[in-house]
Amino acid sequence: MRITGYRTLTTVQEWGRPVGDANGVFTDGATSVPIIVVETDEGITGIGLGPHADVERIFAAIDGEDPRAVTTLYDRMLRQTFKAGHAGSVFGTIGALDTALWDIKAQAAGQPLWRLLGGRDPRVPAYASGLDIGLDDDDLAAAYTVYARHGLRAAKLKGGLDIERDRHRLHLVRDVLTEAGRGQRPGLMLDVNEAWTRKQAVRHVCELERTLDLVWIEEPVRRWDAEGLAVVGRGVRASVATGENLTGLEQYRPLLAASAVDIVQMAAVWGVTHFLRVAALAHAYDLPVSPIGNSPVGLLHAATSVPNHLVSELQDLRPPVGITRDLHVEDGAFVLGDTPGLGVTIAEEEIRTYPRRSDVPTPDGPNVRPERAGRRLLAEVDQVVAGPGRYVTGLPGTPAHHHDGLPSAVGH
Repeated sequence: MRITGYRTLTTVQEWGRPVGDANGVFTDGATSVPIIVVETDEGITGIGLGPHADVERIFAAIDGEDPRAVTTLYDRMLRQTFKAGHAGSVFGTIGALDTALWDIKAQAAGQPLWRLLGGRDPRVPAYASGLDIGLDDDDLAAAYTVYARHGLRAAKLKGGLDIERDRHRLHLVRDVLTEAGRGQRPGLMLDVNEAWTRKQAVRHVCELERTLDLVWIEEPVRRWDAEGLAVVGRGVRASVATGENLTGLEQYRPLLAASAVDIVQMAAVWGVTHFLRVAALAHAYDLPVSPIGNSPVGLLHAATSVPNHLVSELQDLRPPVGITRDLHVEDGAFVLGDTPGLGVTIAEEEIRTYPRRSDVPTPDGPNVRPERAGRRLLAEVDQVVAGPGRYVTGLPGTPAHHHDGLPSAVGH
């Protein structure tokens, strides 16, 4: 079997609500989902969800090769980007191609990927993650009520712009999940997407922990700040989770050596081989791993085969437009099917003719770091909505003041 070519597509995830984090919000509720399809001379095609950046140059490393040699082809792709480096979207392209190769390998073996990788149980524990910073109280409760109907009893909220608002929202979701679980205590996590300094992180989390028990605080400071993450970890009760934006083992080593991370994360777009290698590295430190991403199908399969998987992120219960997955969610877990490979199929004509696109990044979306991130004195009232006509202001970490009507001006 030989790799003969590839093609690329971009579809859309329709959230049906605004989604975002402390850095910004996609108010139209649509996000792009890039796809790479790898072709072979035996008619088997593999699917990877991830960026197309510099795909022609990276594909040259695997063109004409046997796709079943996945891990060595992964290293060939890394070597292909040696001079310029493989960070960011380039690493995502490598990850998408890598996932497609694993898909081909498992299809050729006639097995679902989870079984090919040595998994025993197709169930993967999940937590709810609504990318929910743009939701008011009613919409927030409604979103997590839907998650709760699928048996999810742990939730990760987005926050970091107003601590009292974060406290209120965490309590609200805790009540929703507690009621659904008939009194069972839910797990709560907060993700601030690198919005704080070290001092802010310790002060704000300690303030939240006066009334809440957080499982983890995610990306409290910058992703590469090993010393800062360790400072936060020593200063709070919650675990520190990070890693989704790290691209390569070399970026994890300083954090692990500094005892800076308690929950090791990997993004779905970085690929299956990356996940497996980071999971092995984390296991050597007796640390659990937790994949993140909206379409983490490849990592869900891989998670069944590693001894230190803790829980995987579940964002939208619906797949992107034109994508079908052989999995479902029940009793708080992803349940993978028996279709050979990833169990992912795409309807290319539906994707090409879909009338709504979200291909152009917005200047104020969550993928763009705000100019004064980590240097805010007052709460970001223009981004934190407390309900119809109500906004939250006040110094972070202090009681908030609620105002009717338009928000008062604050410094940014």
